[in-house]
Order: sequence, then C-alpha cells, then structure tokens
Amino acid sequence: MNITYFGQSVLLIEHGQDAIIIDPFINGNPHTNIKVEDLKVNYIYVTHGHGDHLGDTVELAKQNNATVIAPVELATWISWQGVNVVPMHIGGEKEFSFGKLKLIEAIHGSSIVDEENKQIINVGPASGVLLKIAGKTIYHAGDTALFRGMKTLGEYEQIDLAYLPIGNHFTMGIDDAVIAAKWIDAKQVVPIHYNTFPAIQADPNEFLDKLTKKNGFVQEPNTTISLL
Repeated sequence: MNITYFGQSVLLIEHGQDAIIIDPFINGNPHTNIKVEDLKVNYIYVTHGHGDHLGDTVELAKQNNATVIAPVELATWISWQGVNVVPMHIGGEKEFSFGKLKLIEAIHGSSIVDEENKQIINVGPASGVLLKIAGKTIYHAGDTALFRGMKTLGEYEQIDLAYLPIGNHFTMGIDDAVIAAKWIDAKQVVPIHYNTFPAIQADPNEFLDKLTKKNGFVQEPNTTISLL
C-alpha cells in the first residue's frame, strides 16, 4: 500500500486496483503542482465541506467516475452536482473494495460558502476517517480540536499510522496534537494541515520533538511512503 501526501490534508492511498483520495484540495494548494486531470482514483473521501477539503471533489469524481464518501448531509449536496455518492455518518462503518472505512467524530464546522450570494450552507458534521486496508489501520483526523474520544479510539483500535492537524487557529495546535498522539497511541504519527496559509504556520519538527514516544515523522508534500 502506498500513501502520497500532497500537502494540507490531501492523502492518496493506493492498494491493488483501488485508489482513494482524502480531501482533494488540489487547485489553489501551494504545496503541490499536481493537476486534477493527472489523478486517477475510484474513491474520494471528504471529511467536511470547507473549501480546502472539499476542494476539487466534484471535478475529480466526474473525471474518474469515482464514488464520493462523506457524511450524509455533505454527500447529499455533492450528489446534487451530478456525482455518485455513498452517504454515511459518524460511527458508521462500511466495507468497500479497498477495505473497511469508518467515520470518526471531529470537533469542527462543516459548511460551503457561497460568496456570490453571501450564503453559508451548513452540510452536517465534520468527520475524521479510519481506514482498514490490507491488515493496516490508518487514521486521518480531518480538521479537529483535541477531544476525549481520541483516547477511546486509541483504546479499542490498533492504529498503524495517524495523520493529525497541527496548524492551530482552526484546528489543534502542536501541544494539543501531542496529547492526541499520546491518546491515539498509533505506531506512527504524521503532522498535516500546516503552513498552507499564514494563519496556520507551524513547525512540524517541534511537533516531533515534543512527542513522548518519539514515534512521528514528517512526510513532505508530494512524497510517497509504503505501509507494509
């Protein structure tokens, strides 16, 4: 299984014939030069409706005839754009061709901003996601504050790799992410959602230095790791 990080919160997970991308914010993402038309995926997971996460979902889904998985309110809005969706909700788990996917709570907002009409469309709760693929468990926390449910998650799931936001301002900052890493107790943790905009500047090496288990690493944008 290969995992490519494109900066912000964008992950591409490839295993066998399947490719699932999480939060495909490509156009406008300063961390990557990849083009939407160059991405080949058959699944898209969207953690919440904010523009730097919903991103290019609709274009990418139509281009690939991909299935979009998201919390039900957001999935419904996406379906109105002419896209195939699988609506789910927090706590729900479903088997897909790549493995199991479970929606995890996230403490954050989820809305689509219609600048032209000066409207904000609420599209349900934000989420994280747990993926169980080829005997490995990956946790993408989405945009979230620190919350006690992370401790519970660490108690009943054996997580191999966790991606945690550290950018502060809109999500957890470094100190809270360090606590989250301790509670989740993943074998490895990777910082995401930082240095994309001025408001979320953070030093990922500070995060690594503060980890009590020293079980983290920085995955640079546009690099791929293998999870065996």
